[in-house]
Amino acid sequence: MGTLIVLQGTIVNTIAIIIGALIGVLLPKIPEQFKKTVMQAIGLAVIVIGIDMAMGTQNALVLIVSAVIGGLIGEILRLEDRLNQVGIRVEKLFTRKKDGKSEGKIAKGFVFATLIYCVGSMAIVGALDSGLLYNHDVLYTKATLDGFSAIIFASTMGIGVMLSAAAVFIYQGAIALLASSLADYLHDGVIYEIRAVGGLLIMGIGLNLLEIKNVRVANMLPSIFIAAIIMIIISMF
Repeated sequence: MGTLIVLQGTIVNTIAIIIGALIGVLLPKIPEQFKKTVMQAIGLAVIVIGIDMAMGTQNALVLIVSAVIGGLIGEILRLEDRLNQVGIRVEKLFTRKKDGKSEGKIAKGFVFATLIYCVGSMAIVGALDSGLLYNHDVLYTKATLDGFSAIIFASTMGIGVMLSAAAVFIYQGAIALLASSLADYLHDGVIYEIRAVGGLLIMGIGLNLLEIKNVRVANMLPSIFIAAIIMIIISMF
């Protein structure tokens, strides 16, 4: 039962992708204005969830320092650029040409959707929240976002998009279970600050969805670990 609770958000996310992909395959092309309105609505919801998470901080200074140091580390490591390069290279593997026609349409849809759904801050932050606090709000929101985007992707790339649901289940489920196993070794202060920093990243995703500002969220992922390290050090004194 405990495992099921930990994986609840991931299971909902997985089901949403499957249903969205099936709808996308069956429905005709979706009007562009519909896509835009849906994404804007989800973007606003994402920002609200991010604010709620960030407001849970018990030490604003830790939140700021973690975000700054983590962001600088991410910039030095060029995490966002490297993740984008991985996506481009993997996609190229499945877009080889033969007699002028592209091969592996199902594989291409699977890889493309997997990268979109897994290589992102919301997947990591949401899975951590599920594992540490059994709070699935982030993954429920991600499920909504992934479900609607699966409709759009599947309408153009086919049933391969649905197969990405398996990758999402394994990836997010593994993070959630790992976080749950570590929860007993982390005091509440560490967990709250990890969640608060994660909230900042979620807000960044919302701003990106609304096209207000291009926030390099992936470069801020180290902030989550910096917050944990800082809180563990503070607890020693």
